[in-house]
Amino acid sequence: MFQHPGDSNISKFQVSEFILMGFPGIHTWQHWLSLPLALLYLLALTANILILIIINQEATLHQPMYFFLGVLAVVDMGLATTIMPKILAILWFSAKAISLPECFAQMYVIHCFVAMESGIFVCMAIDRYVAICKPLRYPAIVTDSFVVKATVFMALRNSLATIPVPVLAAQRHYCSQNQIEHCLCSNLGVTSLSCDDRTINSIYQLLLAWTLMGSDLALIFLSYALILHSVLKLNSAEAASKALSTCTSHLILILFFYTVIVVISITHNAAMTLPLVPVLLNVLHNVIPPALNPMVYALKNRELRQGLYKVLKMDKEN
Repeated sequence: MFQHPGDSNISKFQVSEFILMGFPGIHTWQHWLSLPLALLYLLALTANILILIIINQEATLHQPMYFFLGVLAVVDMGLATTIMPKILAILWFSAKAISLPECFAQMYVIHCFVAMESGIFVCMAIDRYVAICKPLRYPAIVTDSFVVKATVFMALRNSLATIPVPVLAAQRHYCSQNQIEHCLCSNLGVTSLSCDDRTINSIYQLLLAWTLMGSDLALIFLSYALILHSVLKLNSAEAASKALSTCTSHLILILFFYTVIVVISITHNAAMTLPLVPVLLNVLHNVIPPALNPMVYALKNRELRQGLYKVLKMDKEN
């Protein structure tokens, strides 16, 4: 019935900062990962800035599909910049300490940008659906007003829906450990250090995943199922091939984005035996798509390639 004085002091103690330990199990040589990660970060920034310049300079690219691609480029740069400077600081300078407000802010921005990327994929899927299944009505449906409203809606949805994640994490009491076996402030990684019940955090994380990511994935699947159904009804094989080719790059990026999220969720349950796997996948998921997205679109899209040639002063017709 009586609490020991020492226990009382511990329960009242609140840590003032977290220590991001980096990649679990490879602390002695994790600095070697800094070079490929730094190169990926520079590639992501350079490629996405190029995409924005090309879209801005080429009048033929002032279309809804490329506007969404431009928004995706901004989101990708924001996501990579949210985590990579701190990760490189950990690997290069052992700057592992991060204050609680900074940690919770990073947690919020990561969730917001990842959800925003998912939302933009939905907008792009709807755009392709209307363009292929209802081509005659495309100019009337996908207007500049529609594009702006869809983007603003996604921004508001994701920025508001993810607010409870850091708020709930900040309400937990961190009284003993402050070392996080991670390179960034993930929700589950941080709240696992709390001394009180974190059930509400886990429930909201699961609810957020199902409502945001789940609904986005369902809409994307529905859009492409309708596109496939429409394409299969075309009499011309050439027309069908041309219609599907416009969706290939989008599908590649969507499959990579959601597949890694599913794999991270599965491997998180095995974190006790293989703690490095979910951490490494989490970091790569936040830096590879920003580097991969613009390259896949540039390789698969003739208009973007031509714009790239012009920006680089390499005039080519094909």
